[in-house]
Amino acid sequence: MTLLDRTLTCRDCGQQFVFTAGEQEFYHSRGLTNEPGRCPGCRAARKQQRGEGGYAYSSETAGSTGGYGQSDRPRRQMFSAVCSTCGKDAQVPFQPRGDKPVYCSDCFETVRGNRSF
Repeated sequence: MTLLDRTLTCRDCGQQFVFTAGEQEFYHSRGLTNEPGRCPGCRAARKQQRGEGGYAYSSETAGSTGGYGQSDRPRRQMFSAVCSTCGKDAQVPFQPRGDKPVYCSDCFETVRGNRSF
């Protein structure tokens, strides 16, 4: 299947923008079936308004940061916990509730390796 650049019209500002073959390929690889309705500028502004920080993907900026610009993401909040297996202090990306075991990264890899999916 050969993808070609397509010109779309932004639903917010009415400006035309190019939905490149590379962007289409990216959408397809992620299982996204709807084409973007907003230009990169309006997508970035909308993300900013929603408090997501933001970095909209566009073919013009992808080469400079290698993609979505992960360095622009807010840092994930980490919580202190005690590993249920070895008793070491651990930092986890969720608030432990006490009803399930919490593992340090070493023990988590061991436990995860023993699971069968």
